[in-house]
Amino acid sequence: MRIVVGAVVAALAGAALVSAPAPAVDPGRVPAAAPAPGAAPPSDRIADRIPDRVTRPVGHPGAPAPAPGGPADPVTFVGRAFDTCEAPSLDVMKAWRSSPYGAVGIYFGGRGRGCPTQRELNPAWVASAHAMGWRLLPLFVGSQAPCVNAVAKRPFAIGGSPVSQGTREGGEAVRAAQALGLDVSSPLYLDIEAYEPGDAGCTATTLSFVRAWNREVRRLGYVPGYYSSADTGVRDIEAARRAGTPDLPAVMWFARWLGRPALYTESVLHPDAWMPHARIHQYAGNVTEAYGGRRLAIDRNAMDAPVARVTDTALRVAGDPVRAAEEVPPVLRP
Repeated sequence: MRIVVGAVVAALAGAALVSAPAPAVDPGRVPAAAPAPGAAPPSDRIADRIPDRVTRPVGHPGAPAPAPGGPADPVTFVGRAFDTCEAPSLDVMKAWRSSPYGAVGIYFGGRGRGCPTQRELNPAWVASAHAMGWRLLPLFVGSQAPCVNAVAKRPFAIGGSPVSQGTREGGEAVRAAQALGLDVSSPLYLDIEAYEPGDAGCTATTLSFVRAWNREVRRLGYVPGYYSSADTGVRDIEAARRAGTPDLPAVMWFARWLGRPALYTESVLHPDAWMPHARIHQYAGNVTEAYGGRRLAIDRNAMDAPVARVTDTALRVAGDPVRAAEEVPPVLRP
């Protein structure tokens, strides 16, 4: 993911401001408690000391247990993550276990991907990487804002029916995730690249598309996440949250290349928004690192947010690459 561009149930989508309408909460879930009056927001020092490879279930005291046979609660990961245009080989992923990263972004679908040919990405890769201890952040790069900055993304502009288009692409994202063995309650992160700020018509079209995508992904049992530039897509979603707009992302992945994590102190976001366990900060990009003798060009992220669940079926085919390749539908093959 380049900077030209970042339900967990609505309880995890961020506590609403006292002065703003509360976001909708999925039935059966208890919202996170509001912070104590006068409590100071977390500091950059806390964000800078995010531990690596801490995985835990998302939940809150008083929340009901999942129904037998029903969707499990999402799982959140706290630590460092990287994303790169094409999923690396499993040999590289093994070598990079010596890195400070514990999660990886994978571009699993969408017509706007910069690397549509994902030679390594199949159910066996997903299950094997997960078995190594990697936690996965599935990214979907579909249609883009009509006023998108990147020339290469303009052919993928949202058309004249953003609601139907968003609904259709939300279903496409879920089918692509299922084909890779990503289970329900997994987050799917919609990538909206950076676009022209201040264009009201473009902003309205993009928001309609994003909200429709979110509704469909949530309806099908997955968690709608959102990646964009802090100064465009993220700023506009935050404005919609303050206005009480429904159907917003449950997880916020914001890109601002500060060179250091500022997970809890991003100036565009209210300190209580997308808290707890629903933020990712892409804080550096286009950097090259090497671990175990294997070099990659990556973006760096700090996160406290949901990661993918992997189905039992994917885990079973992990040891059979031939079978795994056969199970990838043609739309995902080169």
